[in-house]
Amino acid sequence: MNFDITQAFVVRFWWRKFEMKAAEIENNILVVKDREDETLDGRKGAIVKVLGCGLCGSDIVKLRQHLVKNGTVLGHEIVAQIIDIDSETSFKKDDTIVTSHHIPCGKCEYCKNGNVSMCRHFKETNIRPGGFSERVFVSDEHLKNVAYLKPENLTCEEASFYEPLGCCIRAIKRAKLAQNSSVLVIGLGSIGILMAQALKAFGMNVIGCDLISSRIELLKNLGIEAFNVLEMCESIKVDCVFMTSGSDKAIDTALKYVRDGGKILVFSSTPQNLGYANNEIYYRELTVLGSYSPSPADLKDSLELLKDKKVKVKGLSTDYPLEKVQKAINDTIENKILKAYIKIN
Repeated sequence: MNFDITQAFVVRFWWRKFEMKAAEIENNILVVKDREDETLDGRKGAIVKVLGCGLCGSDIVKLRQHLVKNGTVLGHEIVAQIIDIDSETSFKKDDTIVTSHHIPCGKCEYCKNGNVSMCRHFKETNIRPGGFSERVFVSDEHLKNVAYLKPENLTCEEASFYEPLGCCIRAIKRAKLAQNSSVLVIGLGSIGILMAQALKAFGMNVIGCDLISSRIELLKNLGIEAFNVLEMCESIKVDCVFMTSGSDKAIDTALKYVRDGGKILVFSSTPQNLGYANNEIYYRELTVLGSYSPSPADLKDSLELLKDKKVKVKGLSTDYPLEKVQKAINDTIENKILKAYIKIN
């Protein structure tokens, strides 16, 4: 069978348009589809082959609360290999990198005051189309500000904790605690486990609590005391509570165990958007503050803690292929696993 030039062009165009797989939102679930491949196409930056991407709690929140539209590709905790690059940085083809997805401008009032995650530019920047895809475009700005070579002593799966640990470091810095402060971490999911270890690395006296016995034992095995929240001594009072649980009841637990004049660091959303008791904050002179996403400096500190094994992440996540990304989400929601890592290439 002979193809004329028009037929050959159509075949070639079809192949180029549908040569990459990605997990797109379709009616509030993730479905793996073919989509147009990412190319530089004159843009400064790099095309990377995504080796793996961690599943973030924010990905699940966006799905469950219908915050993103059909066709969106989620995922941002990527480890990837550069396959094409046009950049003034020292990165080169075949380098394996970690990167974050947002970049502050460094010039606006939010950035000047340390609230980088409120920066408009921060919110607008991202990796394209998203980490749950075979290939991603990483801008030159990303390469210059939030990308690093993967340390040789970390597996790709371990390195994928670069961004979430950076979020934890951001929260610790915002709390502005003195050395040896007493801290309680409420909720020992993957973020709670990271937070507790990072707090210890920053010189705090840390305890954790949860309802799930396996998570309590996991933190104990990492050298940090942990308790079942229902069995904690009521006389415990700490300088600061880090609320890493998404349960509405975590608010009451935080108020119960923080000392008068202490701090509560909110590092999770809750289903019912409940507030804090005004009179408790007023009469007890409590400080309640939130923390959301990391600065470039926090990310740099994160990579150092991972590389130096001061925060241990081996075994915290469970592998899933891209085709099983929706199962990974379901298993996470049902507490069957601590965290999912989506292996892509």
